[in-house]
Amino acid sequence: MKVGIHKDNYREECEFLKCYETILKSNGIDCIWLDINDQEFWVKLKELDLFIFRWTHFDNDRNLALTILPVIEKNMNIKVFPDYNTCWHFDDKIKQYYLLTSQGYPFTKCWVFWERDKALEWLKNAKYPFVFKLKVGAGSSNVVKIENEHDAKKITNTMFGTGVKSGNLPLKNTTDEVDFSLYKYLRKTGKKIINRINNKDVSVLWQIEKNYVLFQEFLPNNTFDTRITVIGDRAFGFRRLTRKNDFRASGSGNIDYDASKIDLNCVKLAFKISKELGFQSMAYDFLYNQNMEAEICEISYTYQDRAIFKCSGFWDNQLKWHEGHFWPQYCQLVDMLGMHDLKQPDIKLGKGI
Repeated sequence: MKVGIHKDNYREECEFLKCYETILKSNGIDCIWLDINDQEFWVKLKELDLFIFRWTHFDNDRNLALTILPVIEKNMNIKVFPDYNTCWHFDDKIKQYYLLTSQGYPFTKCWVFWERDKALEWLKNAKYPFVFKLKVGAGSSNVVKIENEHDAKKITNTMFGTGVKSGNLPLKNTTDEVDFSLYKYLRKTGKKIINRINNKDVSVLWQIEKNYVLFQEFLPNNTFDTRITVIGDRAFGFRRLTRKNDFRASGSGNIDYDASKIDLNCVKLAFKISKELGFQSMAYDFLYNQNMEAEICEISYTYQDRAIFKCSGFWDNQLKWHEGHFWPQYCQLVDMLGMHDLKQPDIKLGKGI
């Protein structure tokens, strides 16, 4: 048995990936690190039973992953994580909306336009407020509430003009609002300078988002969202509370782990979708509509490992509760390797992603 892990392209040491290595080595399973830039990469692949490439939100990662993973999975017949079914729609909210609604799953109503004129025409009679999102991004960084037609036209013309880079929406109610206090300004500016000196300026890794708009129905009175993460026959659940005086919960860091508060209808639906669409691992974010029915607003194959580990247990697909703390990497390896006797070592809580 041999497992290959592709290195993280932006950090010398990634705690999330090191967790895979620790679990494998503690169980006596051969594990090697791979790099696509290595001329022997494709030769080394042939020795593997499983290839892991945890790609994240950067455009460089997406381009690489969606280039090599289908070749490895489909043409070389090597098991991969994530596989194509699991990740082709990752960090693309438009793909997620098209995929889930086409299959009849409840997804918060969206309006997607690929032409400026049709978007502007729709805005004339739109019901405000609604939410604008870039199709990319995490932690609510590219999500804003549109209060009126003026702001809606502004963002539409920008998206069909110069475009926008992730994290740079030209509206005030982003999670990274302008703060004019001298201390915070200097701290933010200084951090950017230091990152550039250390060659860690990730802004260059984002491509310009343009020539589309994604509007989503605004669902008021949601003081939290429900995150259900399905890995095989396990569902982990917690609630993320919204930020103070804000409607967004993703990235707030304010998590309620009380499993008794989880809506089991969300768990059932998450299991159903993962099974029917063949997802190896998937996190679902649920909100409630005006009729208090749970709807999905986003999905993601990868997530913060610490949040999963802090859950007090999981539900199986029969909704039976299993007590304990489990690393998602451990659960994924059990499934990918088909080793139900795999042992989970004592792993110190790392830095996540």
